[in-house]
Amino acid sequence: MNAHRYFLLNKPMNMVSQFVSTHQVNLLSNINFDFPEGTHAIGRLDQMSEGLLLLTTNKKVTKLLFQGIRPHVRTYLVQVKNKVSADTLKQLRTGVNISASNGATYTTAPCHVDLIDPPKHLWDNGLQLHENQQSDWLRINLTEGKFHQVRKMVAAMHHRCIRLVRWSIEELTVASIAPGKVQEVSEEYFFKALNL
Repeated sequence: MNAHRYFLLNKPMNMVSQFVSTHQVNLLSNINFDFPEGTHAIGRLDQMSEGLLLLTTNKKVTKLLFQGIRPHVRTYLVQVKNKVSADTLKQLRTGVNISASNGATYTTAPCHVDLIDPPKHLWDNGLQLHENQQSDWLRINLTEGKFHQVRKMVAAMHHRCIRLVRWSIEELTVASIAPGKVQEVSEEYFFKALNL
């Protein structure tokens, strides 16, 4: 039996997190990399989000990562329209109400949120703002991942999400991986870096 393989992809903006679709969309299969048969994404990033997407041939990893006993930290770098106040930061940190399935409301768990300088290390492929438009960058560390949670959190505080980059999951990061590029890692490193 062949050993499982593990990949880190810096998913570019305007790409869905799947290999096949009935819709005319930019797919993972368009990435210039020869993924082995049975490769699938662990979790998802929406089409306009970018950054770290984990892929593997090991079907057990999704359950270990998202349904395990220990929560796993995901770090997002988020550019939002307009300046963020201290009160907004406090509310984001303590929990905000966002929409959930079936019209219900969900209160997000407390999390770490910091204002950061515009990241110099990010690749310049974000949306361009008008020269007079103000924005701020946030670093948000979550241990939960509800559907579109980060976008909904900033929207609940009346900020439009301009750019959303998943920078890391635990110790795995896209810091040295350009958009659209893939890095293969060993099983030992993958599990150790994710604290699985």
